[in-house]
Amino acid sequence: MFIVCVAACPTGIAHTYMAAEALEVLGKEHNWEVKVETQGSTGIDNEITLEDIERADGAIIAAEIAIDGMERFEKLKTLECSVADPIKQSAAVYETMIHIINNK
Repeated sequence: MFIVCVAACPTGIAHTYMAAEALEVLGKEHNWEVKVETQGSTGIDNEITLEDIERADGAIIAAEIAIDGMERFEKLKTLECSVADPIKQSAAVYETMIHIINNK
């Protein structure tokens, strides 16, 4: 399974990168291939491409702000959550994403 993710918070420093790392760990724990784009104080890093989106099974948007390019994910099964959720509640993020993928 391939999941694209975006992590973003208002200051774009600590929580953005903590969430990105938590999403990468979540992917490894569940044998998902994960690509995490960060949107923070330095701009967009590890940008998700149209090719990534075309082959993705779903998307996780962990953000406290409006992200740039949200329209890219319109056709994907998408979980939108707080930037803190992957850090503090990774099991719930995983279970919710599986539910979304299997039921939409």
